[in-house]
Amino acid sequence: MLNITSNSISHNINRSDYKSYQILNQRSTSKFVIKIMVVLLLIGILIMFLPWTQNIRSKGYVSSLNPYDKPQNIQALIGGKIQNWYVTEGDVVAIGDTIAILTEAKSEYLDPELLQNTKEQQDAKAKSANAYLEKGKYLKEQLIALSNNRDAKLRQLKIKQQQIELEINSAKLDLEAAEIYVENATNQLKRMETMYEKGIKSLTDLESKKLSIREAIAKKISVENKLRKFENEESNILQKVEGVNADYQQKVAKTESEIQSADSYRYTVLGEKSKLQSKFNQIKQRQSGFIITSPINGRITKVLKNGIGEFVKAQENIATIVPTNFQRSVELFVEPNDMPLIKEGKKVRLQFDGWPAMVFSGWPNNSFGTFGGEVFAIDNDISDNGKYRILVVEDGSDKSWPELIRIGSGARGLLLLNDVKIYYELWRQLNGFPPDFYTPEKNESIKRKAPIRKFK
Repeated sequence: MLNITSNSISHNINRSDYKSYQILNQRSTSKFVIKIMVVLLLIGILIMFLPWTQNIRSKGYVSSLNPYDKPQNIQALIGGKIQNWYVTEGDVVAIGDTIAILTEAKSEYLDPELLQNTKEQQDAKAKSANAYLEKGKYLKEQLIALSNNRDAKLRQLKIKQQQIELEINSAKLDLEAAEIYVENATNQLKRMETMYEKGIKSLTDLESKKLSIREAIAKKISVENKLRKFENEESNILQKVEGVNADYQQKVAKTESEIQSADSYRYTVLGEKSKLQSKFNQIKQRQSGFIITSPINGRITKVLKNGIGEFVKAQENIATIVPTNFQRSVELFVEPNDMPLIKEGKKVRLQFDGWPAMVFSGWPNNSFGTFGGEVFAIDNDISDNGKYRILVVEDGSDKSWPELIRIGSGARGLLLLNDVKIYYELWRQLNGFPPDFYTPEKNESIKRKAPIRKFK
């Protein structure tokens, strides 16, 4: 019984007669369970050779691709006091719809006729500028008149100079004749003296010849005086010509100075007119700025200023609006270790908050409630949360995203990578290795250009 001897007697014992042997012979596990375990083991081995899609899990939120599709604040262009509200939170508005109306709060703009008075001042400056312009025209006409007057005086002096030149030429001829006459009288007097000495002629004849020469000399002197007079008159005419030109230059310089002064005053007035025009435009723009309108088609989500009569500052937010129609995208954040595996155009499976989904990580195509997307852009700089941001847009070849998702709602993404066997994926996970790096096909790496929607 105790097997302390080599002579066994177990063959002499009928174990069926003893209940203890029957209990010991009963198995703790039935054959059926063993078969199930074997089958499960075989199935597990087969599963290890099934394909598995490597992926990168990430979280993010729904956003807008275009800047003007994002939620934005409606601001007051100028400071003022709220006079009336035309919307409430939750209202849907179109572009140009009135949100609120403000009234003036600054004392320098409280004049009800400020715009009209500014316009009248501008008109007065415009008339003053026109007056200076007309003055400049008259001064230019005066220059023309001065030029014509000078030319007329010069022509008169020219004619007088020509007359005096004729007189001078005539006096010169008379002087030549007088000199010849004096010479002849002198010769005659010499002959008369000779004849008188010889007794041929009388003393009376001699005295007559002396008188003749005196008359010839007197006539010569008279002609010389006349010639000097004409020469002096010619010199005076030349001085008058110089005086006329000098007087003309002086008057022209004075007139041109007045023209420059008139132009300077006119430009000064035009500058003041432009300042008044700028002030007029500012006042007009300020008055139109009291009407605050919606910049986009959207829904008023929050009113930041309450009540009537409350003061708001310039560029202060008064309400928040969210676009009703926008091009949706999803912002996902991935670890820096996974960034080298992400390329533009890579496929992504998305799950949105509020939509039931059954996700199979390794078989994304068999998941239920997920939606297709493509990587549109990748940030080059790391975000504040220590991860990289990627933008995912809707995949046109997959089913459309739900219409009811809103900006800011949560989203989870599976960025699809290489297809491997399950046993390899388990080995990679156990060793903490990153997913396999691979180069996607050309049709996957092409960056899709998202359409830019413009407001009209």
